[in-house]
Amino acid sequence: MSAELLVNVTPMETRVALVENGVLQEISIERNRRKGLVGNIYKGRVSRVLPGMEAAFVDIGLERAAFLHASDIETPQDESDDDSRPHIGELVYVGKELLVQVIKDPIGTKGARLTTRLSIPSRFLVLIPNSDNIGVSTRIDNEDNRPRLKEMIERLADEMSSPHGYIIRTAAEGISEEALRGDMQFLNKLWECIQDRVSKTPSASDIYSDLPLIQRTLRDMVDEDIERIRIDSRETVQKMTSFAQSYIPGLASRIEHYPGERPIFDIYSVEDEIEKALQRKVQLKSGGYLIFDQTEAMTTIDVNTGGFVGHRNLEETIFKTNLEAAQAIARQLRLRNLGGIIIIDFIDMEQDSHKEQVLSALEKALEKDHAKSHICEVSALGLVEMTRKRTRESLEHILCEPCPMCEGRGHIKSAETICYEVFREIMREARQFDARELLVLAGQSVVDLLVDEESTSLAQLQEFISIPIRIQVETMYTQEQFDVVPL
Repeated sequence: MSAELLVNVTPMETRVALVENGVLQEISIERNRRKGLVGNIYKGRVSRVLPGMEAAFVDIGLERAAFLHASDIETPQDESDDDSRPHIGELVYVGKELLVQVIKDPIGTKGARLTTRLSIPSRFLVLIPNSDNIGVSTRIDNEDNRPRLKEMIERLADEMSSPHGYIIRTAAEGISEEALRGDMQFLNKLWECIQDRVSKTPSASDIYSDLPLIQRTLRDMVDEDIERIRIDSRETVQKMTSFAQSYIPGLASRIEHYPGERPIFDIYSVEDEIEKALQRKVQLKSGGYLIFDQTEAMTTIDVNTGGFVGHRNLEETIFKTNLEAAQAIARQLRLRNLGGIIIIDFIDMEQDSHKEQVLSALEKALEKDHAKSHICEVSALGLVEMTRKRTRESLEHILCEPCPMCEGRGHIKSAETICYEVFREIMREARQFDARELLVLAGQSVVDLLVDEESTSLAQLQEFISIPIRIQVETMYTQEQFDVVPL
């Protein structure tokens, strides 16, 4: 598999696209005015305790207070079952200062989500302050490497008298002891700097910010599968090369400047793919299609055969459509950065073997995804329920806003419905006010209907209330807006 990163840099935003075999798989966007907060550490102050929710709101200096659940507060009972855990009132109180880390960006109307279990990642290790646990990434599946790496980190921690725990990242597989020692020294020094800042910084202030998008991508995403990193800014290339030489030496040779006049995202039609990822409907090559509906509570995906009729029988047609849909869904989840609860309505299959193969295809397609996911069996209603870890906003939330006309409903009242609302309002105004004349202000489509198809009804109403009715177009009004003004 050939993969490369395309980086588009402007003064306002940075965009990073992961392209595999010429097809866009992931897109990350960071805007200077609204940077992500995940991984940032703050010195917060508890502003409100909610015993009924086993949670607290913490002021960390943002527009909205952040949310801290009792289960995200580190306690000596962390290893025990939930029933023996202390209640939120025993853990925090209003005014208490806490060192907290953002684990989920503010999404929609919800504030950021916090934890007191801090972790600081580097290239090969993740530092867990004041812990004695040594963990190994589950993605390192070589049974010989896991104990070797764990033993190496334990030895290095003893050598440096480090009081912290560490998680060994996937990138550490096959790395030398010297490289791991350098990583550990860097993390230990960084933690000392953070502690020093805590003592000198007031409440509701940031203590540590994670790396900007490009450096974060190089640290977390780039592995041996990435053949090259192409950046369209010469200044950024110099910064990234310097960063790579200091922290990821083997990567520096793969960073190159893209000097072409044609925009870098046009090379693999990235802009077109982003545009498609914002649409509800995703066309499948077979003729079938998917429908994505994203709400605050969950995302639903509906699979349809569409124009695909197959060549053998109905069951085979359904099976092939579902198999293709499983591949497309896995890609769209990464591309759209959808998370939380996801419900997939595959086309009903009769044979259990077909259901198992479709589920297996979905699981296999999600193996490349950096976000953790969990897939349940096909439910009694024929639905597949799954979760995907969501830490940052989806592509739609970053690039779009609710339609001002329908306010996110996805539909608006018809012109006919608004006409009848206008008639009812005219009756209300005529009874309330001793008006010489009534002026109706409405959008063009409503006025057209009033003076054409509903002209007879309007004339009858005018005769009934014995008050002249004048109609006026307001070009700035939406179809649902209108006013009836007594004169």
